[in-house]
Amino acid sequence: MRAVDLIRKKRDSGEHSREEINFLISGYTRGEIPDYQMSAWLMAAWIRGLNNAERASLTEAMLYSGEVVDLSDLPGKKVDKHSTGGVGDKTSLILAPIVAAGRINVPMISGRGLGHTGGTLDKLEAIPGFNTALSLQEFRSVLKKCGMALIGQTAEIAPADKKIYALRDATSTVENIGLICASIMSKKLAEGIDALVLDVKTGSGAFMQREEDSVMLAEVMVDTAKRMGKKAVALITDMDQPLGKLAGHSNEVIESIEVLKGRGPKDLRDLSLELSAWMFFLGERTASRWSLADRRWRNSGRELHCRAAIRASSTITVCCLRRVTSWT
Repeated sequence: MRAVDLIRKKRDSGEHSREEINFLISGYTRGEIPDYQMSAWLMAAWIRGLNNAERASLTEAMLYSGEVVDLSDLPGKKVDKHSTGGVGDKTSLILAPIVAAGRINVPMISGRGLGHTGGTLDKLEAIPGFNTALSLQEFRSVLKKCGMALIGQTAEIAPADKKIYALRDATSTVENIGLICASIMSKKLAEGIDALVLDVKTGSGAFMQREEDSVMLAEVMVDTAKRMGKKAVALITDMDQPLGKLAGHSNEVIESIEVLKGRGPKDLRDLSLELSAWMFFLGERTASRWSLADRRWRNSGRELHCRAAIRASSTITVCCLRRVTSWT
């Protein structure tokens, strides 16, 4: 099997087998397939697309290119959230401590900026001394202590995605549903989570600018989670305007803290609470996403203490809700 033959096959609209995709991903992860050949394949896949079987095979190959974290020894549900990104989208910095304060574990492996969007890791590293490069052992320790842990990809977690993620950004092969789904789900499923809340942006500031494309991506990711035995819900939210009032890594950290203090712009507060409510619901802490239990945790103030704990341990948007897809 040769990479050049697989590039030609996808260029000519062929369908890859599971074995062919495994060959590509494992070969590239080991350094046996060079960047220029993987770039050519990514562009062919971007133009020709990936069908359901190819998408599932790509997600699986990227997921098992590294270690899948086992968090079964930690009590309680493990729930994460992922956003497809936009301008001023900083909700992870807000909802992680809110949900951890409600005694749901939030293991969050985040990415850097992709295209025009800022990454959660980049924003966290605007805090002097904040360390996102934790080992898996440190990741588990922080999660056990604080109920939340936000780190970057390690050499053990989905290493294939880490390499391909950077390559897609450099080769303008970002906006493809199959590639986006495989990238997101391989990282998230490697976290050892029980459930996932997806915030899929739509509009002029999103990767998926047409609502129908955003809905398709949301449905694809929910289906992928279901196939892997995980609960998932996807919200389609508006990105025709920036989320909140501040953009830029340091500014967004400041605005996130303002929201945790009960202040900050209404659109950012509303979306953060909507996403948090769904995390409580999928984490089986509430009977419905707007129950009194949700409001109790939102108003308890414990999220600020949780945020301070994660900061110490690391040492040193509404976006208008448009639609909720099916969930499992």
